[in-house]
Amino acid sequence: MDRMAFYISPLLGLLSFFLLLSATSSSGGIRLGIIRKPTPYVPIFREAPAFRNGESCNDNRIHVTMTLDANYLRGTMAAVLSMLQHSMCPENVEFHFLCTRFEPDIEASIKSTFPYLKFKVYRFDSNRVRGKISKSIRQALDQPLNYARIYLADIIPADVKRVIYFDSDLVLVDDIAKLWEVDLEGKVLAAPEYCHTNFTKYFTNLFWSDKSLVKTFDGRKPCYFNTGVMVVDVDKWRQGRYTQRVEDWMVVQKKKRIYHLGSLPPFLLVLAGNMKGVDHRWNQHGLGGDNIEGRCRSLHPGPISLLHWSGKGKPWLRLDSRKPCTVDYLWAPYDLYNPSIHTLEE
Repeated sequence: MDRMAFYISPLLGLLSFFLLLSATSSSGGIRLGIIRKPTPYVPIFREAPAFRNGESCNDNRIHVTMTLDANYLRGTMAAVLSMLQHSMCPENVEFHFLCTRFEPDIEASIKSTFPYLKFKVYRFDSNRVRGKISKSIRQALDQPLNYARIYLADIIPADVKRVIYFDSDLVLVDDIAKLWEVDLEGKVLAAPEYCHTNFTKYFTNLFWSDKSLVKTFDGRKPCYFNTGVMVVDVDKWRQGRYTQRVEDWMVVQKKKRIYHLGSLPPFLLVLAGNMKGVDHRWNQHGLGGDNIEGRCRSLHPGPISLLHWSGKGKPWLRLDSRKPCTVDYLWAPYDLYNPSIHTLEE
């Protein structure tokens, strides 16, 4: 081989590398966040398009709160995309993400995937619940971040008066503004209620045999609701000290086992029968199957505005395993994960 060619080859490679880096600074170039080498637990996502769907939009902000977990980040990205895609005014949606520790790679991933997204990341101190969590029927339900929704009114800014809380395993197929504008009628929380569900199964026989505990539902007609989709008046939540009320039941649970699930039952104890019901179309829940095996389930009859893979089975895991349920194909169009993107090796 010619000696000159020997030296030119690595120089060309180095020159190509710097040209690639310089291209990231231009508006139409490759984004550095896309070609970075990811950490083992932060996947790479395609950049989402910038949606501008409405002809005229006001300045009314829609505040959405979600948790950030590396294990569910793929679901979070799909959920965010679905909200923006179906919103008439996506520029009005502002996100408040709660995490147990600040992860620069996760925040960078959100910025590179949604360059125009309005969002803030807040740290949830997991020590607030570590001594209050009781073992449940599924390990994922025992994670401190699963309880962050109890404390969101203490974490987000005081000038935020209302929020929509969403789990990461859902997608919207309707304009989020319709859910945002629901009339709470003076209640602290609004969510779809399911009064046909056997409410007693959410608590143990010990609970139902204790007359002093059962009295908590006196004067109420409690129904099951899923805490993965909630509209919350955070001002009323703060004023009514609802965080403390939920925590009080968690303390009882540590002394007596009165329920088997994670953060759901204490919400039911405090708010079931004392909340605003929302149309079922806003939470087509249970698509992940039960909490033990996560078997496939079909859609419930009726109109749909939100699909929710609550339960053990998550659509991205079932699709990757090539054993998807039929409903998982409804989630797939919102999946921004791109395993084919090549990364620069260190």
